[in-house]
Amino acid sequence: MAAAAAGLASIWRLSHRLRPLQVISFPVLQLHMSRIAMGGSQKDFEMAVNQVKRLKNEPGNEVKLKLYALYKQATEGPCNMPKPGMFDFINKAKWDSWNALGNLSKETARQNYVELVSNLSASEPSSPGKPGAGRKQAGYDTLVVTSEDGITKIMFNRPTKKNALNHQMYQELMAALEAAGKDDSAITVITGNGDYYSSGNDLNNFTDSLQDDIEKSAQNAAILLRNFVGCFIDFPKPLIAMVNGPAVGIPVTLLGLFDIIYASDRATFHTPFSHLGQSPEGCSSYMFPKIMGSAKAAEMLIFGKKITAKEACAQGLVTEVFPDSTFQKEVWTRLKVYAKLPPNAMRISKQLIRNMEKEKLHAINSEECRVLQSRWQSEECANAVMNFLSRKAKL
Repeated sequence: MAAAAAGLASIWRLSHRLRPLQVISFPVLQLHMSRIAMGGSQKDFEMAVNQVKRLKNEPGNEVKLKLYALYKQATEGPCNMPKPGMFDFINKAKWDSWNALGNLSKETARQNYVELVSNLSASEPSSPGKPGAGRKQAGYDTLVVTSEDGITKIMFNRPTKKNALNHQMYQELMAALEAAGKDDSAITVITGNGDYYSSGNDLNNFTDSLQDDIEKSAQNAAILLRNFVGCFIDFPKPLIAMVNGPAVGIPVTLLGLFDIIYASDRATFHTPFSHLGQSPEGCSSYMFPKIMGSAKAAEMLIFGKKITAKEACAQGLVTEVFPDSTFQKEVWTRLKVYAKLPPNAMRISKQLIRNMEKEKLHAINSEECRVLQSRWQSEECANAVMNFLSRKAKL
C-alpha cells in the first residue's frame, strides 16, 4: 500500500485479539521445531496447535488464514458466524476462509491442519544460528544495521516477505536513520536482503488501523507517514540506495530524497497507487516530475507503469545500473572510496544542494499526507484494497 501508516494490521497478530473469533494465537517465538510425524488424532491436533506457536518463520497471509479456518472447522464445524461488514477487513477475510470449507468434516479439517503444520515445520531451518548474526545491532528485528569502513548500512530484513514494510519496520527505520545521522560514519546506505529491495507496504497491516475508528486511524496514519518521510528529508549525511531487486510503492517514491541510487539490472520500479485507490507519497508528487519530467512521472504515479532499472536510469531516477552478478562488489568498492572523503565536507555539500528546498519538501510531504488521509477513508480505496487482496489470495 502506498502509505506508511495506514498500515494494514496482520492477521497473524490479530486473529486471537478479536474475542468472538478467538481460537489460537500465533506469536513469533525464537524457537526451532523439527518436523515430527503427525497423524489426525485429537492428540496430534493439539500437538500441532502448540507447534504453530513455536514456528520461527512467519508463514504468509494465505497460510495464516488456512490455519485459522481449519482450526475453526476442526473445533466448531462449518462456519456459523454472520458475515462481517465490508470495512471489518480482518473478520471478513477470516469468515471467507472458514466459510469456504463448507461442510468439510471435523476429522478431515483436523487432519489437514496437522499436515499443514507439519509441512511448515519441515521448512524451518535446521539450526538456530546464522553466520554473521553477531553483527546485527541490538534493537532491530526487521532490519540489519551495521557500521564498517565509514559506512552505516541499513538493510531491510524480511526476505521471506520480499522485505515488505510493516508497522514495526517503519518505527525501526526512523530509529535507525536518527542514529545513523549522529554516528561517526561518513555515509549511510539502504538496501534489501534477498531478491527484493522492498515490495512496499505490507498489505496485511491495513486492517489494524481500520478496525475501530476509521477517521482517527487515518489521522494517526497520516501523522506517522509525515514523520517517516520527514526523516529522509532531514537526513544530514549522504544517503545512498542500493536497489538490489524489485521495488514497489513507498521504497520507490522515497528515492527522490536520496542523494545517489545504484541499481542492479534486476531491479524494477513500480508505484501502483491508483490500483489501490490511493495517491503518491514520499514527496514524489514534486520530486518525480522534477527528476524525470511530468509525462514520465505521470506514467508512474498516475497510471502505475512499472519501469526497468535501465529506464529509471535513462529518466534520471537511478544514478547508475550494474550487472546483477557484479552489483554488490562494484558498488561496495565505490562506496568504500566515497566513505574516505572528508565527512564534514560531504555534509556541507549536501546542505548546499538540499537546504534550499527543505522547507518546500516538508510542505509537500504534509499535503500528500493530508490527501492520503482522505483517500484512506474513502469507499473507493477500501474496495480497491479488498479487490487486490482477493486477487492475491487466489494466486
